[in-house]
Amino acid sequence: MRKFGPLVELDNPAFIHDTVEIFGKVSIGPGVSIWPRVVIRAETMENVIGPYSNLQDFVLVHIGSGQGTRIGAYCSVTHRATLHGCTIGDNCLIGINATVMDNVVMGDNCIVAGHSIVPEGAVIPANSIVAGVPGTVVKTRNNFIANRMNAFLYNYNGLAYARGDHRAWDSEEFRQARDAEQASLEAELAALEAR
Repeated sequence: MRKFGPLVELDNPAFIHDTVEIFGKVSIGPGVSIWPRVVIRAETMENVIGPYSNLQDFVLVHIGSGQGTRIGAYCSVTHRATLHGCTIGDNCLIGINATVMDNVVMGDNCIVAGHSIVPEGAVIPANSIVAGVPGTVVKTRNNFIANRMNAFLYNYNGLAYARGDHRAWDSEEFRQARDAEQASLEAELAALEAR
């Protein structure tokens, strides 16, 4: 059974698994999916999960020294990652078992490679790929489409799980929706780049 404190605000999330535990002041945006064994704690400040983001199995989100954690829109925080008092821009992907530490500010469209540790106070420019221990920018690339597609997959799956359908990704309907979303995102990126 889910454990939520009284200060948790839910704005029509897609799916929150029964094993999720959320304590303190936490805001969860529309379309968000939160998967098994996630823990979110905010004893001071506030943690914010932006629209259409997903926190995958065993993710930990906690406040840091002086600030809460803020996750932008359309982000994927993948299995066993830890976010600790940091700010994550829109359309980011945090890799499996990665750690993002206190007061990190990450721009939009970034990827943090699995098992990386982004050290306290790092400022990561938009469109970066971060890897290593300590995590540093190893490449610059616009990851908008790849990261938004990942968020789309998890939103789609979250809505399916909420209906009790655990095999939605294995359907022709899903493949058509995925292809349509890919085309839509390519057109959106082209329009942004034309400005």
